[in-house]
Amino acid sequence: MRPENQSTYEFLLMGLSEHPEQQPLLFGLFLGMYLVTVWGNLLIILAIGSDVHLHTPMYLFLANLSFSDIGFISTVIPKMLNNIGSGSKRISYGGCLTQLYFFGLFADLDNFLLAVMALDRYMAISQPLHYAITMNSQRCILLVAGSWVVTTFHALVHTLLVTRLSFCGPNVIPHFFCDLVPLLKLACSSTHVNDLVLILVAGTLLIAPFVCILTSYFYIALAILGIDSPKGKQKAFSNCTSHLSVVSLFYTTAIGVYLCPPSSPSGGKDRVFSVMYTVVTPLLNPFIYSLRNRDIKGALGKILRRNMFNTLSWD
Repeated sequence: MRPENQSTYEFLLMGLSEHPEQQPLLFGLFLGMYLVTVWGNLLIILAIGSDVHLHTPMYLFLANLSFSDIGFISTVIPKMLNNIGSGSKRISYGGCLTQLYFFGLFADLDNFLLAVMALDRYMAISQPLHYAITMNSQRCILLVAGSWVVTTFHALVHTLLVTRLSFCGPNVIPHFFCDLVPLLKLACSSTHVNDLVLILVAGTLLIAPFVCILTSYFYIALAILGIDSPKGKQKAFSNCTSHLSVVSLFYTTAIGVYLCPPSSPSGGKDRVFSVMYTVVTPLLNPFIYSLRNRDIKGALGKILRRNMFNTLSWD
């Protein structure tokens, strides 16, 4: 197929299951998970925005993480639900590239924001006297803006490189969304440049934040062990448990997809792990941060009480 005809090309997304009797269950399950994820993360953003006591670096990063998670899951789930509901597995060439771009953007953004949050916890626990000066508002905005700029550029590079490829043979993607690696396997033209950029650029941008997180928590652990008071140790550790839980879930499942060899050509294992970090992680984030964080619970309580009061006043 010549490059000028690529816009008419279509891909087929295999989805999570090929059994028709399982489709209604999958539709209801993922619709429910999607709605809970969006509303949960919106509540986190609303709570942080409405409470001036939460206008701090840690909650600025958390609000951006919640926004990123909404974008992350919205890139994948609506199209999957549409395909299940319509009984079609098709996705257009343009739709696939659009999904590829936004998936790469929000996945990378989650990665960078988790690293920034780990750095913030390191400064708060290991360098408490210098925390206010080091993590000032200008620097926090610079870290968030820098994360957005780098991830936007990174996702754009991979998407533009895919537009150079020709697709003329098999069009079945053994996944429930257009991921880069299975997409490259369908190309008729050489993917040498794409593979090189994936290894050099993507590898660096993914590994660097992960190393930053590991290094930050190594020094955090040393700082906590150096605290004499048991209550002080418990308080310092409790400040990190929510973030550490999210980091563990995100990276273990992402590593399972991209670094471990596939268990079968159908990519069943990849799809299971992908569900974990594209759907389950954004779903659990609001619960992890709201249930384990007094400030968030307090802000959400104020919002609920205010709404109840307004409702009673109107009555």
